[in-house]
Amino acid sequence: MKREMSVVGSFYPARAVELERYFEHFSTTYDEENILPDIKSRVVIVPHAGYIYSGYSANVAYRVLKKSGVKKFLVIGPSHRVGFEGISLGDFSSYETPFGAIPASLDLVEELSNTFLLSCYRDTHFEHSTEVQFPFIKYYIEGASVVELVYSYMKPSNLSKIIDFALNHKDVGIIISTDLSHFHTQEEALRVDNICVSAIENLDIEKLHSGCEACGIIGVEAMLLSAKKATLVPHLLDYRTSADASGDESRVVGYVSVYFAE
Repeated sequence: MKREMSVVGSFYPARAVELERYFEHFSTTYDEENILPDIKSRVVIVPHAGYIYSGYSANVAYRVLKKSGVKKFLVIGPSHRVGFEGISLGDFSSYETPFGAIPASLDLVEELSNTFLLSCYRDTHFEHSTEVQFPFIKYYIEGASVVELVYSYMKPSNLSKIIDFALNHKDVGIIISTDLSHFHTQEEALRVDNICVSAIENLDIEKLHSGCEACGIIGVEAMLLSAKKATLVPHLLDYRTSADASGDESRVVGYVSVYFAE
């Protein structure tokens, strides 16, 4: 069964040519003021809002991820539509994007299913936190395959075990999807999001729970736990809010992108 696109035309354009223009614009804008890190990283944290707002932050992370040479990716995001206990492992054969389909990494799906006794709850996979990552993967990483994991209520330590498992497979990359605070003023968002960003940069789980409002905080905490065990060092790529695109500072959403390297 194919994983159909559920937020195409709203979170991201339906036409490949429009997506290409977005990605080219994001890259050109970044390169005018920055130098893309010359690093091999197969682990990133990325946002998941509409591309007009968070695409710039995500785009630079995927440009870094491309340098890793990794082709298999675990895409992990929070459920926004369906509440349930645990995590759902996508059992789809492929994932549709405007650039064409991405095949599922069926061997990795089988390994995860057998090792962690995971099941697929299909209703949870009409999920934008993971779906908005697929066009980036298809565009930037030739020959990529993916596994989609959508979580709801679960212990970060249990999710961290899955991340540990993936990290032990050197040919597997990990994409953690989260946005930061929602609908504060710009001033308040900067204050609240600084807690999240600082916690990530310092692998500080205690600080993460001192005010961070990331919707994917479970995934972030799980990643920090795994990064500590694997001695991975986080590096901030970009932080911004929706006000950077809209100009409206009255109700903003925060976005961050980070890569982890040895």
